Amino acid sequence: MRQRVVRMALLAASVALVLLAVPLAVAIRASFFADERGELERDAMAAVIRVSPDFAAGDPVELPPRQSEGRLGVYDTALRLRAGTGPSTADTTTRRALAGTMVQQNTGSELVAAVPVSHNERVIGVVHAAISTRSVWNRILAAWAALLTAALIALGAAILVARRQARALTAPLESLSRTSLAIADGDLSARAATCGINEIDQVADTHNAMVQRLAQLLHHEKNFTANASHQLRTPLTGLQLGLEQALTTPATNLRAAIEDALEHARHLNDTIDEVLQLAQAETTTFSRTTFQPVGELLERAERRWHGPLAQDGRRIRFTLDPAATTLPVPGRTTEQILDILLNNAHRHGRGTVTVTLRDMGAALALDITDEGNLALHPKALFERGTTTGPGEGIGLALAKDLADNAGARLSLTHTAPTTFTLLLPHTE
Repeated sequence: MRQRVVRMALLAASVALVLLAVPLAVAIRASFFADERGELERDAMAAVIRVSPDFAAGDPVELPPRQSEGRLGVYDTALRLRAGTGPSTADTTTRRALAGTMVQQNTGSELVAAVPVSHNERVIGVVHAAISTRSVWNRILAAWAALLTAALIALGAAILVARRQARALTAPLESLSRTSLAIADGDLSARAATCGINEIDQVADTHNAMVQRLAQLLHHEKNFTANASHQLRTPLTGLQLGLEQALTTPATNLRAAIEDALEHARHLNDTIDEVLQLAQAETTTFSRTTFQPVGELLERAERRWHGPLAQDGRRIRFTLDPAATTLPVPGRTTEQILDILLNNAHRHGRGTVTVTLRDMGAALALDITDEGNLALHPKALFERGTTTGPGEGIGLALAKDLADNAGARLSLTHTAPTTFTLLLPHTE
């Protein structure tokens, strides 16, 4: 592209120079010949003044010195050279001037001006001035050479400017190409730089916006896979264990087992919906969210987590504000966050897990506390990939995203004992 820009610039500059130089060269030629004719006329007129009225009677003539090269002579009416330089016998131009009019002529080899000398309305002689056209052409060619030199200098300057401009135009595009190759190789952090050229900057901004959008989509897709794996593993395990236990235990109440399986299936369905909604980056508003009394959510959480904690010799305890249990909260989102926090307390905490429900006026507060201690910095705790033990560090980051997406707030309020607090704003 750089060579193409240079070629196009040179072509434009060449056309412009030709369109300018050709008429200028023609004008120079016409101007030089016109100037020389004027100079011959002035020399002839200056000589006419020197011719006395007694010229016809043989009075000599003293001609003025020539201001330029050429010949200057005075002829009598017999067409003989009386003074100055020139052919001994007058030429055709001089004969024509005897009629009483000034004559200018280009004979091919010379420029000639013949001016009649009159006295008492009678022509007594003719002043003949001539110069070789070769000398005129020499000056014209010198002027054309200067014009050609100026044109070549202008063309050289155009080449330099074109090359510089080509670099200025192609460098951002080459940089954009390198950025695109880096993105194609997997570097989604690469971004095109601006260069100050509006059109190219617009392409760069559009390219960056596209890459940003692609990075977000890939990030959501990656997070969706991790979130789905993290959130579905525990409910699926519980569903599988419950069904296996119902099959292997003869005295099992099959109806209760089926109801428990349906509860786990419903919870799995809610989990899938929440993870899909978060992957699509759609902001959940209260008008589009299914609200449920917080007390019902806590009862189901107790049924799900009593068994897993009891198997490890641990307890789960609920301390509830009775007046707050009937208040509505975003059902599926709150349930998912609560499961993540209880699973975190199960896997990384110790001792009794306490769930506390408080009505703070403007919001409901859910505190999940275990008897462990946390040394990790609170800011790093909710970053994806951060973990204090076995696991992939997905749960708390997912819970934070779910809370933010629902207009709630999740934070670590105490490190000893470890306490997470979920603030859910009241709905009208």
